[in-house]
Amino acid sequence: MKTDIMDASRVSPPTGTRLETPTKSEIKTGSFNFSQIERYFRMAPADDGFQPVSDRTFSDLDLEDVFKFIDRTHSCVGQQYLYHMLRTVPRDRARVGALENTVDVFQKNPAFRRVAAEELAKLDNRDAYYIASLFQGEHIKEPKWLLLIKMLSGVSLAAAVLSFLFPKLLILLLLLFPVNMGIHYWNKNNLYQYGSSIPQMLVMVRIARKLARVPEFSGLQGIQKSIDSLRSAGRKMAIFKMEAKLQSEIGQIVDYLLELVKALFLIEPVLLFSSLDTLKTRKQDISNVFHFIAEADAALSILALRESVPYHCRMDAGLATKRIKAREMYHPLIWNGVPNDIALQGKSALLTGSNMSGKTTFVRTVGINAILGQTINTCFAKEFAMPPMNVRSAIRMADDLLDGKSYYLEEVMTIKSLVEECAACDRRLILLDELFKGTNSVERIAIGKSVLSYLAKQGNLVFVATHDRELADYLSDTYELLDQDQMLWSTLD
Repeated sequence: MKTDIMDASRVSPPTGTRLETPTKSEIKTGSFNFSQIERYFRMAPADDGFQPVSDRTFSDLDLEDVFKFIDRTHSCVGQQYLYHMLRTVPRDRARVGALENTVDVFQKNPAFRRVAAEELAKLDNRDAYYIASLFQGEHIKEPKWLLLIKMLSGVSLAAAVLSFLFPKLLILLLLLFPVNMGIHYWNKNNLYQYGSSIPQMLVMVRIARKLARVPEFSGLQGIQKSIDSLRSAGRKMAIFKMEAKLQSEIGQIVDYLLELVKALFLIEPVLLFSSLDTLKTRKQDISNVFHFIAEADAALSILALRESVPYHCRMDAGLATKRIKAREMYHPLIWNGVPNDIALQGKSALLTGSNMSGKTTFVRTVGINAILGQTINTCFAKEFAMPPMNVRSAIRMADDLLDGKSYYLEEVMTIKSLVEECAACDRRLILLDELFKGTNSVERIAIGKSVLSYLAKQGNLVFVATHDRELADYLSDTYELLDQDQMLWSTLD
């Protein structure tokens, strides 16, 4: 069963000072459709410059709930990109630097910030979730008989025009009508696939054009060229503008008559495949404008987040050794909680204590701040420093009856995966909770000692919560013991 982190015990520093409740006015209260929000992240190609946050770690650290808290975006495009940022840890600080530049633009220009928010809100439409598919996915292929469609369209149009001079051509038009009607409705499925994405893309281009007029953005490499390219392409997509308009402004009778005209002259299939030919050559332009809009909205969201919390800091990633330092660090979802300090150099951390004392919450707090510091350059602390590290965890595990996996087997397979990753990849921040509790204490301590010793000696920084205080005696050379008598554990008032 999922732990309710809002009810977790608090870990307090010697001062015992509690945090103030953050501002809640900008926290979204509606539902979050994560199947749509994560579309851009799931479809994005692998990039060696980024390390993805695994599904297990995302679940272990309750990052879905954290995302709901940090998401102050105005558009669906920005929401998708902010989620993508949370799920991808960059190997360098270039993305963070660009993000901070955009945040500074909005912070120094409140009037432009308000205008940008109003413009971006025009993409707060569920259909906007599909814009990314225009440059991430493959477009439908032209039918082999597209030339026949164009010929039928041309013959029908010619017959209609010439019928004023040669009325008998109306007979030909009537004969062609059922054939054209069949093709028209065959094409509807193709049209519906783009009925959400293309109209919203055209809205996105109009918004980007307005934002790009600001001097701070106008110099961005290639963005104006991409906007102009898509604007010219948009003129060929009148059918999608018409469809969007009809749904809200034109009556049913006019709509029906227009549908007959489109069917008679095969307007929709001809324009659709012409538009797709254009889009295939402009995928990079769509991607450029998408990221321009998405990054601006993500920057607005991060700025609003920073203004709403009691305090925050930017991560100091300059440490080159196995170190971590945090001052008055707190969990973003535990309001009125107690912040904590921690400083480790050259050693990992072994946390012991009684049940409900907050060990796992503290481990999660470290992981959340490590990920947010590297992805959105925002830590919930007054100081947070660590070298760049990918974060891996094994906290929330369960048996799987359908796959025939016991709890212990699931533990073993998860730890095996971590060990294999550590042998092949860069250093990591590894977060563990109650290692091998699916077996007896003798085997648990023996296996735990071997695994923890190996993980720490691979250059990883390991935080492990455990009841087995005996592990501290075996691991004193690589682990610092954080025991219940060394830290003050506070409960709720």
